[in-house]
Amino acid sequence: MLKMFLPSEHVKSVFEITPESLKEKGIKGIITDLDNTLVEWDRPNATPKLIEWFDNMKAHGILVTIVSNNNERRVRTFSDPLGIPFIFQARKPMGRAFRKAIEQMGLKREETVVIGDQLLTDVLGGNRNGFHTILVVPVAQTDGFVTRFNRKVERRLLSFFKKKGMLQWEDQK
Repeated sequence: MLKMFLPSEHVKSVFEITPESLKEKGIKGIITDLDNTLVEWDRPNATPKLIEWFDNMKAHGILVTIVSNNNERRVRTFSDPLGIPFIFQARKPMGRAFRKAIEQMGLKREETVVIGDQLLTDVLGGNRNGFHTILVVPVAQTDGFVTRFNRKVERRLLSFFKKKGMLQWEDQK
């Protein structure tokens, strides 16, 4: 059961994820969280560096869908200027939004990676639904109320995984 919280990979930021590395794994699409994964939870728009990252994925034929538990206004304000499809109020870790995202992209689970900053929503949801998962270090050090609670649970899980030798990376969140 606890292994459901263990990501397939861990990176410091989305910028370490390249289309070349994804293609080597047979990945054709990305389901990504928004807040504290791509940008700070209180930043309304993408940074120039992030826009370049999205453009690079698109240039290499990697599809991207944003799947967020946040409300429509927040996710639409971020996604629409970029022309990136999105699903809001996703209710992660539940599976419906993940299935809807791959259906919209026309991909299979094994062709899609889930990227996020939280074990209890992104990683658990991706793992429960059979996706390759990549945990990123949160972009911001501050969080909303529910996320602050989740972070406390995550720290305990990560500590447990480290003690059991289950972590494959040096730095943890």
